[in-house]
Amino acid sequence: MEPNEIEFLSENTTVGIIPNFTSESIHLISGSIGPFRAGLPVHVPLWLGVHLRKQQRCRFVTPDWMNVDSLEELKDEEKQQASFVRMPCRHYMPVAKLILSVAAEDIPASSEIRTLIKDIYDTRNSKFRTFMDNFIKGEPQRIKLDHLTPLEIHTWTPLFPHALDFLGRLKRGAEQAAYYASRTRNSSTLH
Repeated sequence: MEPNEIEFLSENTTVGIIPNFTSESIHLISGSIGPFRAGLPVHVPLWLGVHLRKQQRCRFVTPDWMNVDSLEELKDEEKQQASFVRMPCRHYMPVAKLILSVAAEDIPASSEIRTLIKDIYDTRNSKFRTFMDNFIKGEPQRIKLDHLTPLEIHTWTPLFPHALDFLGRLKRGAEQAAYYASRTRNSSTLH
């Protein structure tokens, strides 16, 4: 899956908006959305919230997880835990990116939130790279790969085949070196 496909899937995440218009429900194949009443919060798919926000027909309600305190707490927990922490939103990176790209002024402390989300992603990325480094070095280490998000799986999956290929090459090289070393010893003892 490509990053744009992951972003597309994340656009089905339900978010809160406050419309500045009144309208009846919208009936879609996936179900009905609305009704919309000016000034009253309503939950919609992210794609619709982004579309309405671009038209200046609503403002976003800050998702519960998208505040400085909870993200600081999540960042600290991610740093302290050996395994990956469950994220508050399966698509936290693309959802935050989309909301902050069209409605940063709707989200209090948006620049801090953007930084914290990037820090959390970097911490998780570092944790995974440390795991892979230890895995390649052959150091026994267990890490649970639970609670990965689709974007992280997409980003990190290509590393596994390369790491396993590298380990295979090292093993074959060591076996060949041992074979040639034993042949050299055997031929020198025969002379």
